[in-house]
Amino acid sequence: MSSWLRRPTRFRLRTNSATPQFASQHRYRVLHAYHRESFRPGCLREVGIGFLFAPHVHTAMKHANPVRLDLKMRTFFNLLGPLTNPAGASAQLAGVPSERAGELISGALAALGLVRGFVVHGSDGLDEITTTGPTLVFEIHNGTVERRTLEPADFALHPASPKDLKGGDSACNVEIALAVLGGARGPQRDIVLVNAAAALVAAGRVDTFLEGMAIGTVSIDSGAARRKVSELAEFTARVK
Repeated sequence: MSSWLRRPTRFRLRTNSATPQFASQHRYRVLHAYHRESFRPGCLREVGIGFLFAPHVHTAMKHANPVRLDLKMRTFFNLLGPLTNPAGASAQLAGVPSERAGELISGALAALGLVRGFVVHGSDGLDEITTTGPTLVFEIHNGTVERRTLEPADFALHPASPKDLKGGDSACNVEIALAVLGGARGPQRDIVLVNAAAALVAAGRVDTFLEGMAIGTVSIDSGAARRKVSELAEFTARVK
């Protein structure tokens, strides 16, 4: 298992204002409160992880952001977001707000040549793999799209309660993130591991979700995940 941790896999968290509540901007504020700036040149190469806040890094999409903020509603830009990833990722885990959006985005990603990926929509409305019930998944593999459903049991978990996943303001969410990175167990850790497992499968680092869960568990409990976030903080503070 430790050999997997030594194998480099570069991850980009690319996000924009994907929901009426502007969840991605909230994620950005959480990172900022945790002393993370947005993406810096060389971050992926040196640290192996990067956070791409679309209005800051995308030369075309960033011009639409002020209008989207004023509209305070979903527009077709929410569908364009995962399709215009400036990193040119060959593997992707993308969350969507509806079944129809999943159909459109997965088909487009497959046509654009995505090698492997998952487009997901939780039955509770989450734009990620949920642990409260089933998740609708569009699995992309070399130009084909397969529709399937994932359950918490597929990750060896019992269903969680929605209230167990509830966050709060940026300060609250930073506290939650630090607790998860510090090894705290519970539903918040579980949903992190579930989505990390799917990302590892998409990236071809593991063959099954359970393998991905095991790798994620080791990463957290060994302190490797927290050290990586600290490296990201140090890099973004050093490179302007």
